Amino acid sequence: MDIVQKVAILSNAAKYDVSCSSSGSKRDSYPNGIGSGALSGICHTWSADGRCVSLLKILMTNYCIYDCKYCHNRKSNDIRRAFLTPKEIADLTIEFYKRNYIEGLFLSSGIIKSPDYTMELFLKTAEILRYKYRYGGYLHMKIIPGASKILVEKIVKLADRVSANLELPSEKSLSIYAPDKSRKEIIKSLDTVLKYNLSNEQNNSTSTQLIIGATEETDREIISQSEVFYKRSLLKRVYYSAYIHVNSDLPALNTEPPLLREHRLYQADFLLRFYKFTSDEIFSKRNNLDELLDPKLRWALDNYHLFPVDINKADYSMLIRVPGIGPKSAKKIIAARKFGYLGIEHLKKMGVQLKKSEYFMILNGKKIRNSVGDLVEREIMKFTKANSPIFKILGAD
Repeated sequence: MDIVQKVAILSNAAKYDVSCSSSGSKRDSYPNGIGSGALSGICHTWSADGRCVSLLKILMTNYCIYDCKYCHNRKSNDIRRAFLTPKEIADLTIEFYKRNYIEGLFLSSGIIKSPDYTMELFLKTAEILRYKYRYGGYLHMKIIPGASKILVEKIVKLADRVSANLELPSEKSLSIYAPDKSRKEIIKSLDTVLKYNLSNEQNNSTSTQLIIGATEETDREIISQSEVFYKRSLLKRVYYSAYIHVNSDLPALNTEPPLLREHRLYQADFLLRFYKFTSDEIFSKRNNLDELLDPKLRWALDNYHLFPVDINKADYSMLIRVPGIGPKSAKKIIAARKFGYLGIEHLKKMGVQLKKSEYFMILNGKKIRNSVGDLVEREIMKFTKANSPIFKILGAD
């Protein structure tokens, strides 16, 4: 099998892992080397389904000793298999980089022989890139749960980002559908990365993937779990992947991949990380997110007794809970009102989404809008249009 065939097989096999977004990093360049890991050195392009395509995203191999029921590459599946050596991957990365095809590498793999053996191959790849080719660009590598602490630390030293996929949202689901994997070992790997970063003053970020829709966990359970990982600083990002039904012995809970649910989970996750919401706040009256309304608007409607908010008096934590006002706008509001009362024109210039926020605010002692029902009706109509097949075909606004 030639290298082109191998790449075709292994790049296709990697498409099920979405934890590959590159956020940039700060890495010193090698003298006379190539590539840059500076914050501005990682470019992003996105495919139609939202996946990051700016990286060489590939598996080292799709051979695997595990038989996870949700996985296309499980050992019992009758599929074409391939294997790339560390040197082949390093050569591909450098050649693609020189041609400006990519800005970095995302490397994952099936488990061959053992976690340690697979991690040793990963380490060899990273060493060729960093030391032989003096590559200073972006490098995202998988941590194989169960691999030794020494190997994990060596990978962390050379990579810009690492990830260890939890895959399923609960220990119960993992034990049923991926009995070869250990949730304890996955979390142990993440903890090793955290401790290494702290002791070596390194800022190697970590991420994971959760498959959504293959098992019956609620949105509350999923987001609550993410909240715990963020609070413990074990993860910088959780990626939510709508389950694609690839194996007959794991029936999907939905006939189509639950892409809308995936989208709402990302919105709720955003509230956790940037708006300082708690999972209890987001799910105060339900266990699953509202499909018709985004989580922040749904929270505001559920807690309408807290509104309207006086924009000229409210503190930062309350301002960012107003639909249509984000962290940047809230900071601008607080800075600007030191010089006088703010009006509608001021808020427009600050980028506040008045079509939403005007239903939840007071300006100069007066409520701007009274009937929040108009907003709900408009948002539902907008959602219906966006998700209607005919509107998708026509590309209507």
